[in-house]
Amino acid sequence: MRRTWAGTAALVVTAAMTAATTAGCDGGSGAPLVVEGTAPAVPYSGPLDVPARETDGRGAAALHLASGAAGRALECDGPIFEGGGPDGWNESDGGGSPEEGLRLFFDMYEPSLPDHGYRVERRAAGRVLYSFDVGGRTKVAVVVAEDQKDRPGWGPETDAACDPAELPARDAAELGWEVWKDRAGKRVPVSRLSSSSGAEHCGWQSARILDVDGHEYARDPGGVLRGDGLLEEPYRPDVPMPAGARDTGYHREGLRLWLTGDRATAYVRTSRGVEAWPSVKDGTGCH
Repeated sequence: MRRTWAGTAALVVTAAMTAATTAGCDGGSGAPLVVEGTAPAVPYSGPLDVPARETDGRGAAALHLASGAAGRALECDGPIFEGGGPDGWNESDGGGSPEEGLRLFFDMYEPSLPDHGYRVERRAAGRVLYSFDVGGRTKVAVVVAEDQKDRPGWGPETDAACDPAELPARDAAELGWEVWKDRAGKRVPVSRLSSSSGAEHCGWQSARILDVDGHEYARDPGGVLRGDGLLEEPYRPDVPMPAGARDTGYHREGLRLWLTGDRATAYVRTSRGVEAWPSVKDGTGCH
């Protein structure tokens, strides 16, 4: 199994994310892939050869099974967000060192993960655990292995990551995630709430998609989503706030989210007034 997510919006595909994942391991940020530094305060002490088990599930328990030792090495504030493995490299792909094996992970899979700042957290026979740490805690983990069956050299074995909201703000933004905050100013997990521009390859980049607990809404000033029949109602740029709407406390860069009981429309208060973002129809998307 490779690249499983706890939950993502179907229409949230951004140019920023594409640029971040295709720029190369030392490209998008300009920082090196692997850096010197101390391991997390409590380094992972378990085995690195935990078998990854395939599963059809998409929740945290399934992701832990699918991501082997990498999933166990995480130190998330909330549930694991994504992970996968094992998957193979061809005979000609394997690297000559653990770092080359890590680089192969980014080259082969172009994951939506930071492409810099990984440290060696643990070494074991034939395996190395690399971690991307925030505040001394592992938020992304990749295990690379040497000389697997029919796969000589070093290559990626398992990987796992916490919710993007647990990454530094700059890294989350470079990966295309628009992280909101709650009433107390705490960053909200993107698995619960996120927003992003629409998919560029679909011609939807003028729209903005808001995902609230798996329910999608859209700001569509150009009518691109409405024109493709993806919205239940048209986007309205200036409406009165409904009497039954409540302030969720969620906010981001001058935007505040209000919802009514039926959650059919998201009402977004701005400095200019209130906008009505209609629901996106289920099971829609472009190819």
